[in-house]
Amino acid sequence: MQILDPIDPILAFHSEIQQIRRDIHAHPELCFEEHRTSDVVAGKLQEWGIPVIRGLGTTGVVGIIKHGSSSRAIGLRADIDALPMQEINSFAHTSKHEGKMHACGHDGHTAMLLGAAHYLSRHPVFDGTVYVIFQPAEEGGGGAKRMMDDGLFEQCPMDAVFGMHNWPGAAVGSFGVTAGPMMASSNEFEVIVKGKGAHAAQPHKGIDPIIVAIQIAQSWQTIVSRNASPLESAVLSVTQIHSGSATNVIPDDATLIGTVRGFSTEMIDLIESRMQKIAEHTAAAFDAQVDFKFKRNYPPLINHTKETAFATEVMRSVVGDTQVNDKVEPTMGAEDFAFMLQAKPGCYVFLGNGDGEHREMGHGLGPCNLHNPSYDFNDDLLPIGATYWVRLAEAYLKKTT
Repeated sequence: MQILDPIDPILAFHSEIQQIRRDIHAHPELCFEEHRTSDVVAGKLQEWGIPVIRGLGTTGVVGIIKHGSSSRAIGLRADIDALPMQEINSFAHTSKHEGKMHACGHDGHTAMLLGAAHYLSRHPVFDGTVYVIFQPAEEGGGGAKRMMDDGLFEQCPMDAVFGMHNWPGAAVGSFGVTAGPMMASSNEFEVIVKGKGAHAAQPHKGIDPIIVAIQIAQSWQTIVSRNASPLESAVLSVTQIHSGSATNVIPDDATLIGTVRGFSTEMIDLIESRMQKIAEHTAAAFDAQVDFKFKRNYPPLINHTKETAFATEVMRSVVGDTQVNDKVEPTMGAEDFAFMLQAKPGCYVFLGNGDGEHREMGHGLGPCNLHNPSYDFNDDLLPIGATYWVRLAEAYLKKTT
């Protein structure tokens, strides 16, 4: 992928940023445990003369790059945590920690933003403040909200905030974005059906919770097909059913566990309400009871129209019109950057990671997909992502005469 307007100092800094990325990859840390990673990030920022704030969201780091007299400010966010999974690659920078792996590219996201911070601190062609936000616990921990609860936007007042994620399968260095819903809300449920145990040869003496659970699970599948608008996407998946311990015993209870995803809060409200009513009334019809729990994790990620149009123009200036898809298909995956976009205007974009041909000898035989044990971030993206961040900040904080 060719950068239309390459930034020579960023290209010259590529090897150092790659070393940082691979070091982080080799030392993955899970949600709110990113102490070494935070030390690396804060250490580099301070080495480059960038003031830092630490401790937001436990292990979060924010660098403050200020130039000129304007009070305007922009936030650029990268996530720093890894996943609780075993890496099967065997190249030199493979994870050194059993059962932990950077299988989502957060090591690359961190490195790209560090590359941008290094350049912006030395070539401040803007008027205002750039906050570089290194956020912990994206993978299920809600680190974005934790940083916000700890005062991120009060200590670092900004006019808009932007995020980026690598996207395997998309052409290397291409960008994808869409205004409005881009990633889904993530929610989970646990429903315990309480029946009455009995001998399997005498089912009439009990209340079979397994039969009730099956009826509930089947009826839930009508919610999306018959209650939700066919023009709005949603997913309700029962992923676990647990019950029983012996072949000749009808158990006392059965548990249904799963996930619900959609692109609007209204849709999630509808699904939760219908799930609870169906579960309770179905159980009542069998003289059983239910304990219904529905946990809302991440809200839908909604890109703001104005900021999306602005970011799209910056992307086009970096890689060209043909390499920017401004109507990319939304994904049912979830992202806690959604919390930041609820509080501030902004935009989240995808950066193509390719199909895995970049991986070095020793990579696993699996695909180079997110959350796959054979995954590795494409280091060719480092200057592209860093350049995008720089051009975005410079354009947003453009000097006026």
